[in-house]
Amino acid sequence: MNQPSTDAFSSDTGSVAATQLKAAEEVPADDRIDVALIQMVSAPDLELNLVRAEALIKQAVALGAELVSLPEYFCLLGRRDTDKVSLREPWGEGPIQQFLADVATRYKIWLAAGTIPLQCRDPRRVRNSQLMIDPQGKVRARYDKIHLFGFQKGSERFNESDTIEPGSSPVLCDIGHWRIGMSICYDLRFPELYRRLAPADALLVPSAFTYTTGQAHWEILLRARAIENQCYVLAAAQGGEHPNGRRTWGQSMVVDPWGEVIAQASQGEAVVYASLQRERIKQVRGMLPALGHRVL
Repeated sequence: MNQPSTDAFSSDTGSVAATQLKAAEEVPADDRIDVALIQMVSAPDLELNLVRAEALIKQAVALGAELVSLPEYFCLLGRRDTDKVSLREPWGEGPIQQFLADVATRYKIWLAAGTIPLQCRDPRRVRNSQLMIDPQGKVRARYDKIHLFGFQKGSERFNESDTIEPGSSPVLCDIGHWRIGMSICYDLRFPELYRRLAPADALLVPSAFTYTTGQAHWEILLRARAIENQCYVLAAAQGGEHPNGRRTWGQSMVVDPWGEVIAQASQGEAVVYASLQRERIKQVRGMLPALGHRVL
């Protein structure tokens, strides 16, 4: 795959990392971008997950998507949390990263690659990383999940910090004139992260919300982040009953800058397609200029 340039990514300095593209490169029009969210029910089988991911991406391309987002853990939802550690790859090489580069190139799309396990300093953990890959297969941005999920209710228990090392830097990626903010799942509960990304045009939130937390909070949180930041929110999710016994909420959705859900899935594999309109962002920010009224 194309080796990434180090200046395009989060450097864990706490500052917002951003990438920008030359005007001559293949980018969407300024006034709209067509997007698709891939909803999966990933298994403990890497090869099966990659086959299903590509099949769903192919459907998205047939609909006209220019930017396709995969969900968190698209490549593996293992039987144990430690399974992803055995799949971790060095940054810039490995079969999962090669697959993503090949798919983006083959279908000539921008691919927001859910999350993949990348090596970190601790051999017992990984970075849970989202990559943005351009139509030439080059990685344009990398975001490492900052906020790590912890939850316990009865026998249902999750503690991501056992197997994941957190990142520390917010990341933006410019696709032409579209400014995309990157985040992952549990980040959604921390609005201050998204303020660091403002004024983004769209926010990516690939996720694997549990059924319990998703039923209670998923749509509320997504719509809140869209309303607060007056931008689109794109949330590709895991959704269904997985072979490892885990149940995820699904409901992948696109929310517009006014907080309206404009496209949505239910449970199971799905492709959620929507056209993002620059004029809609301008309209909302024009009639309610809340971002300009901020004091704190």
